[in-house]
Amino acid sequence: MINQIVLVGRLTKDLELKYTYNNVANLRFTVAVNRQFANQQGERQADFINCVAWRQTAENMAKFLRKGSLIGVTGRIETGSYQNQQGQTVYTTDVIADSVQFLEPRDKNQNSQQQSNPFPANNSGMGTNPFPSNTGNSAPEPTFNSTIDINDDDLPF
Repeated sequence: MINQIVLVGRLTKDLELKYTYNNVANLRFTVAVNRQFANQQGERQADFINCVAWRQTAENMAKFLRKGSLIGVTGRIETGSYQNQQGQTVYTTDVIADSVQFLEPRDKNQNSQQQSNPFPANNSGMGTNPFPSNTGNSAPEPTFNSTIDINDDDLPF
């Protein structure tokens, strides 16, 4: 049997990290996913999908994401039910997130800084320039902003 789901969408509200009695981090969130087609008025509609993340995934999401953040979620669908205060049975459907990918910069204001230096140095070792500096007398390294002239005849397709 296969129970796998992949979503790409935006968070509908700021996240609130909670912990169980056994001190396990958990996070309930909703992802707004645009439908691929438009209605008769030309407007796109969205589905609002309830998701749950646990442990380190939940903690990282609460630390780095906010309302409107674009994320990718892979996980599985889980259904359940409970009795509400009126004694009625309420059925639930949630996506249990196995993996969450952050699909845009945390702070859009940092985006312009990242364009000028795509590999800012930090103490974590991540984000450092993977290309060692050229200490010899050879040609300088290409910049990411440079353009390359390619003739259509040079392309293999």
